[in-house]
Amino acid sequence: MKAALWGRAYFAAQALAGAAWWLGVFLLPPVREATLGQLDPVAVAIFDVPLFVLASALAAFGFRSAAVVATAWTGLVTLALAVFATITTQAGWGVLAMVAASACSVAALCLVLLGRIPTEWVLRGPFAFRPAAQRPTSGHVVTTFLQLVVFWGLFLGVIPLVLFALERRWALAIPFPLPTLVSGLVLLLLASALGIYSAIAMSTKGNGTPLPAAMANTLVIAGPYRWVRNPMALAGILQGAAVGLMLGSWLVVAYAVAGSLVWNYAVRPLEEADLRLRFGAEFERYCQRVRCWIPRFGAG
Repeated sequence: MKAALWGRAYFAAQALAGAAWWLGVFLLPPVREATLGQLDPVAVAIFDVPLFVLASALAAFGFRSAAVVATAWTGLVTLALAVFATITTQAGWGVLAMVAASACSVAALCLVLLGRIPTEWVLRGPFAFRPAAQRPTSGHVVTTFLQLVVFWGLFLGVIPLVLFALERRWALAIPFPLPTLVSGLVLLLLASALGIYSAIAMSTKGNGTPLPAAMANTLVIAGPYRWVRNPMALAGILQGAAVGLMLGSWLVVAYAVAGSLVWNYAVRPLEEADLRLRFGAEFERYCQRVRCWIPRFGAG
């Protein structure tokens, strides 16, 4: 019940923010240009005020169907505005605002309808927790490095480059000083070394891989796992931020920060629950000795 109230509170805040934004659109030309570009604000308001502002207000008063309408409309507007901004190079800040509104609306809708955010959905299908099949250590090492190639290529290559291109296309770029770009390269090398070291420790000591679909069969407390419980996640977050610094893209840096929040609040609790189930007191003792994110080099 309390979770549903939080969801309704968000929709109330969204209704107020939407109303304030529309006032800004009609009263302040810079707001209109930054968020709508050359779109006719009257034509947009005819649909957006009832389907976004009023529907969010009704959702705040407990109308579940209104919460569904507001969330669906927010997602549709986000997609349409992103296409418009990509074609015209206008309304980039509006796209970012709507992306945030869409993500928060989905979370609030889950709270209203389900009473919780079903984070376990992110670990279904190929990402569901499964112990790795028994095979020689060399097989786990090869599989682990294939995973690194695929995941690093996608999350540190393809996605950041797409975000970088959209940032430029949507006229959202902010110049970065040269020392920042150089520090990004240094950080990328150090974080990648940590990631590779962690991957080797996991595949050689754990009889498995870092991927949830082929998890280690042994609790790994060797290598960097002696100092911090999530060295691969820490490496990935730092790598993402480093790529953003190298590209001079604040949007990619924000993507790395968002990824860290998703990992910490959605994935990590599920992973730790699975580890407690499989390794029990051994994992509890490990958690007492080794911190989650901040290395403790005297541990182990």
